[in-house]
Amino acid sequence: MKVAKGDVVRLHYTGKVKETGKVFDTTYEEVAKEAGLYREEAVYGAVPIIIGAGHVLKGLDEALEGLEVGKRYELEIPPEKGFGKRDFKLIKTLTLGQFKKHGVYPFPGLEVEIDGKRARVLSVSSGRVRVDFNHPLAGKTLLYEVEIVEKIDDPIEQVKGLIELRLPKANMERIQIEVGEKEVIIDFGEQETDPKHLALGEILLEADLKALGYETIEFKPTVEDLLKPPEAKVEEEVKEAEEEVKAEAKEEVEEVPSEEQKVEETREE
Repeated sequence: MKVAKGDVVRLHYTGKVKETGKVFDTTYEEVAKEAGLYREEAVYGAVPIIIGAGHVLKGLDEALEGLEVGKRYELEIPPEKGFGKRDFKLIKTLTLGQFKKHGVYPFPGLEVEIDGKRARVLSVSSGRVRVDFNHPLAGKTLLYEVEIVEKIDDPIEQVKGLIELRLPKANMERIQIEVGEKEVIIDFGEQETDPKHLALGEILLEADLKALGYETIEFKPTVEDLLKPPEAKVEEEVKEAEEEVKAEAKEEVEEVPSEEQKVEETREE
């Protein structure tokens, strides 16, 4: 079975630098440990993606089209379809003082963040610091060992897979999914995930689901609810409580007979 653009699949892969054989990314836990890449907070295993939706590196995404489920491949990705070619304009020289005023003492190999951009210190000499804003793998030819484990056809399972991709630590047992021809409703229920993280997941999920052709996507709770400041939520709760009290009071008043009703009831007796 071959896969095509727009298919939802589960993918295992290991990415290496061709020149050195160094592993820089993998879905296998044991490989991550052997390569010194293992992170306790990471989730390992075959990752669900939509082919052609940009869930993986551009060159890898394109190379997946036409592959067969269950077979293993080694794919070569050139720099221009990987992390780009090295741009020497992105190598800058800064003063040592610019680092020290922020309490940073640079040395070759140190990764820093400057104006929101990641960079790597190349050299420190005579009060000057050369930093490289290129991606560490820019200019490298990459090798990917890949296996498409399965192709997911069931709509509900496709949505579950995308939730797993965007919110890997969500409690799937608490999530309810309804899928129509052009609409999807996802009720997350009570989740222990940080509200902002869940909101970001919903934003990414909406884009994924639209890539599958769905036109109407509804989330419970909504992104707006998740991002509401605490004081706004308290105000809403207070307002709801006040309305409940008013409604109960109104019911009690309606249940108490008026003087005219009492006279009428006496006459009837």
